[in-house]
Amino acid sequence: MLLPVLIFIPILAAIAAAAITSNVLRPWIMPVAAGLHFAGTLAVMNVNTAPIWGGWVGMDPPGKLVLLLISTLFLICAIYIVGYLRYRTERSNRVLIPCLLIFAAGATLVTCAQQLGLMWIGVETTALSTAPMIYFNRTPRSVEATWKYLMLSSVGIALALLGSFFLVYASLANHQHATLIFSHLVRHAGAANALWLKMAFVFLLIGYGTKMGLAPVHTWKPDAYGEAPGVIGALLAGGLTSLAFLAILRVDRVCIAGGLQSYTSHLLIGMGLLSMIVAAVFVLGQKDIKRMLAYSSVEQMGILALGAGIGGPALYGSLLQMINNGLAKGMLFLAAGNIHRSYGSKNIDEVHGAMRRLPLSGTIFMLGFLAIAGSPPFGPFVSVFTILNAIFARHFFFICGLFLFLLLIVFVGMGRTVLATVFGKTLPRKRSINAYHDGLMTSLPLMLSLLLILILGVHIPSFLTHMLRQAEAFMQVQP
Repeated sequence: MLLPVLIFIPILAAIAAAAITSNVLRPWIMPVAAGLHFAGTLAVMNVNTAPIWGGWVGMDPPGKLVLLLISTLFLICAIYIVGYLRYRTERSNRVLIPCLLIFAAGATLVTCAQQLGLMWIGVETTALSTAPMIYFNRTPRSVEATWKYLMLSSVGIALALLGSFFLVYASLANHQHATLIFSHLVRHAGAANALWLKMAFVFLLIGYGTKMGLAPVHTWKPDAYGEAPGVIGALLAGGLTSLAFLAILRVDRVCIAGGLQSYTSHLLIGMGLLSMIVAAVFVLGQKDIKRMLAYSSVEQMGILALGAGIGGPALYGSLLQMINNGLAKGMLFLAAGNIHRSYGSKNIDEVHGAMRRLPLSGTIFMLGFLAIAGSPPFGPFVSVFTILNAIFARHFFFICGLFLFLLLIVFVGMGRTVLATVFGKTLPRKRSINAYHDGLMTSLPLMLSLLLILILGVHIPSFLTHMLRQAEAFMQVQP
């Protein structure tokens, strides 16, 4: 019964946060709830979580990986939010804190949902809880970003719901018993109607691909990531996208069991490469550091989709890249949030010399760029190299060459923005902006993230390797 407890911990904490009237005390609920959630997650990693509630709730290998990432990232952000809100006394956090906790509950539900409709509810919960957080700064651009996020997310989640109906109808069309439980869908996929299965995958890929931020349904990302507080960007880029990727993998497994591996692979590879191309085009000349990170996220989602489409060792690399990207993006958005707070701007026309004004945040922002760009000795280098090696082994030389070329373009585009941010002459502070300096609560999460990224680049722990191998084997079902 550990899984229901993990879901209810943040829900109860959200109720408590809403009841507390003090803006100073309320943020401290976050690290307490996140610490309990992380401890419960570690317990789940070490036990055999058999399905409960009629098979609706359980833990599959990919779900375990995403749960571990979400819980780790949430703990990092929970520590950061306490320090961040000390500088945001002009805003009430009575909506922000409960929404963060509801997001954690919804994310946990997605990871352990073994029923198609329940997973959809979990994804929708994370979407609805995210919208008020994007609006936290209450500027005209944040209002625009919130509405764009809600509109596109609503379209995406509606398409995912329609795809779910198609997936069920694929069984009904051939006079089978209708079911929404993934294990049953996989078991009977071979007898399902192939046409309806194909239609279901297309709608679910576009629907959850909207949440993931795959091109061409990525257009909410630059605005939402750009206008939301850095801590919210960290959860979106490292958390929400991983949940959507998990949903796509589960649906892909059903289609593979139905004999459609070639069909789904081509779609995933196509959307993956398209996402990388779009990111490479728009990251060039980008002056807003948060929007730059948004387009980097589009690229990273393309890498995940590409690895999943290639399959085998590339899927192993894709799952590892999901973890590396979540930690690295979290670190980058938190560092970008510190820089934004200090300068009162996130545009490189006004932000220079961050390594001098904020030695820790500026340095980690620079190191985070090198990490997410796939430079050694950081974790993303290992996962990107694994994917690249698998593509080469399959003799997909054109894809391999295009993959390397796009990585180079994104590296150059991000490099120009990052170097302009961290180096150069330090500009004077704006008088209207509170003087921000790196403190313990806003620095410790960055250092913890950097440490984890370094560990994953030097040596992948044996327990994580085992989990990755289990997840790779889980996806290899026979039609």
